Amino acid sequence: MPDALLLLSFGGPEGPEDVLPFLENVTRGRGVPPERLAEVAQHYLHFGGVSPINALNQQIITALEADLADAGLDLPVYFGNRNWHPMVEDTVARMSTDGVRSALVFPTSAWGGYSGCRQYDEDIARARAAVGAQAPELVKLRQYFDHPLLIAAFADAITAAAQQIPADRRAGVRLVFTAHSIPVAADLAAGPPADGGRLYSRQVAEAARLCAAATGFTEYDVVWQSRSGPPQVPWLEPDILDHLDVLHAKGIDAVVVCPVGFVSDHLEVIWDLDNEAATRADELGMAFARAATPGTDPRFPRMIVELIAERVSDGPVRELGEVPGYGCTADGARCAPGCCELPARPVRR
Repeated sequence: MPDALLLLSFGGPEGPEDVLPFLENVTRGRGVPPERLAEVAQHYLHFGGVSPINALNQQIITALEADLADAGLDLPVYFGNRNWHPMVEDTVARMSTDGVRSALVFPTSAWGGYSGCRQYDEDIARARAAVGAQAPELVKLRQYFDHPLLIAAFADAITAAAQQIPADRRAGVRLVFTAHSIPVAADLAAGPPADGGRLYSRQVAEAARLCAAATGFTEYDVVWQSRSGPPQVPWLEPDILDHLDVLHAKGIDAVVVCPVGFVSDHLEVIWDLDNEAATRADELGMAFARAATPGTDPRFPRMIVELIAERVSDGPVRELGEVPGYGCTADGARCAPGCCELPARPVRR
């Protein structure tokens, strides 16, 4: 039985003075020009320099602690981030000081691929290396993109969003799923080599299929958002804004957008969807509603408890889809040799 649970996330600034240092942490080693950082910084400053992610993660932790107690699981919950305080290195050091010898790790990403899975392995390995020989064993829980409780939370959110569409347009509403775009090369390399690649986009497509089926939509689209990087590097497409233009040209006048790729209302959700996509839809005369993310749904912490029980007591593995999931590894190990290799970054000139 593990001694604790670590909720491991991305991190976000909590004030205007944090924004640029946070973005420098996110992009370190990627050669992102200062003018691009300044542009993205304005998105955060639009919301007072505060990302909602840390506060939302704290809400998840509070609910999770209650659900763990109800399940009879005596696991203190720790919180660490990749890019902002509390940094995972500091959290793992505190765990060691507290006497934690073994812990499970829940990453706030449901997906495979480099950014969705392997980078969390790297976070774990880096934190353990920083602490040294006294670092606890850290076992990451598996990918959960098709867990029934996650799909149910998204499905109810889609249904609620559809009710926000004016009644006279509801019959023709188009359901659009969106997730964070990644470079095409990264998607091709996603997953163990024997699985054939494209694990991330396949998992997103499968989650979208499951959510659509649960809500009775027979037609839907899967699109992408929040791309960055030089324009000559291909990323997963189409982009949500371009897709709204296409739907408008087809005569569709109402959309429900489900951010299936996001656990909580990260900045990419509240800026790229609630601001940019909603504005584009308004300009096109389209009714627009955005489905809620599942992090604040009570089923989300219950899902985490089920993942823990699955690991520690041979509980049932609850999956709905047919696309494989991986990700349960110890101390930052990869799922398989060559899994989710990071493509070489282009040289900026």
